[in-house]
Amino acid sequence: MKPKISLEHWQALISVVEKGSYARASAQLNKSQSTISYAVNKIEELLNVKIFKLVGRRAELTPAGRAIFRQCQFLVSQAAELEERATSLASGWESQLSLAVEMIFPPKLLLQCLESFGLKPPEPRIELYESVLGGTEELLQKHLVDLAVCSQIPTGFIGDYLMHITLILVASPDHPLHQLERELTLNDLRKHRQLVVRDSGSHRVTKAALEISESRWTVSHRATSVCAACMGLGFSWFPKDSIEDELETGRLKPLPLQQGAERLVALYLAFSDPESAGPGARKLAKIIQEAASNVDKAA
Repeated sequence: MKPKISLEHWQALISVVEKGSYARASAQLNKSQSTISYAVNKIEELLNVKIFKLVGRRAELTPAGRAIFRQCQFLVSQAAELEERATSLASGWESQLSLAVEMIFPPKLLLQCLESFGLKPPEPRIELYESVLGGTEELLQKHLVDLAVCSQIPTGFIGDYLMHITLILVASPDHPLHQLERELTLNDLRKHRQLVVRDSGSHRVTKAALEISESRWTVSHRATSVCAACMGLGFSWFPKDSIEDELETGRLKPLPLQQGAERLVALYLAFSDPESAGPGARKLAKIIQEAASNVDKAA
């Protein structure tokens, strides 16, 4: 089926909505206001749908208009991405790489990998998503990233093992759980507040395996959770390497849980689309694999 609407018409609609008026859209696209107006009217005519409605003196999107706007944003971005990918493939190297990494992956190791990757030109722009659980899966499933370091491989994808991360149960030395001065049980933990990092997916489909207490504070970043733990506001499991300073200075102290005080989480590396992965994505993946393997062997 041949499309009725050109990308140029869709871009005109996007510009009108984003800029808030035909005049500003015309200035952005360097086209006459009548041309922009004609494009929007043509979309409405060809699709037999009303995109805008007048509310007082202001034009607002109709419900159908909002749905069409979201879809045309995706369409135009996909067209731009296709052109960019074609240009990159012609030159043999991607202009940009998007990477999703589970927040428990050692940040210092990740930055060392990115630094090593950027030593030799051409260096693509890097877009990094620091994600949690379902957020990582979602980025892969929507093909918003080229590759991902994840703890769970989504259905339909394959991944290579990278390394294990050790999570340890800790709290401030002044926390009531440390004052018990004995081995702890899960029932002991359930009587106190737990600190949890939120699943970054738009739809939380997986309950965190380490959610023990009904009394929880859920935050968006590990740094906030670590700060709260140091203040004695709760207990949590953290990647051991991420709290080395807090352990050395005594701001956090391991809790003597009878079972499960330390837990291992496996991390994997997965491509969004292995067949179309470019040379930059493959090179970065190899650097991450080698660095993670060295750390895993030394552990």
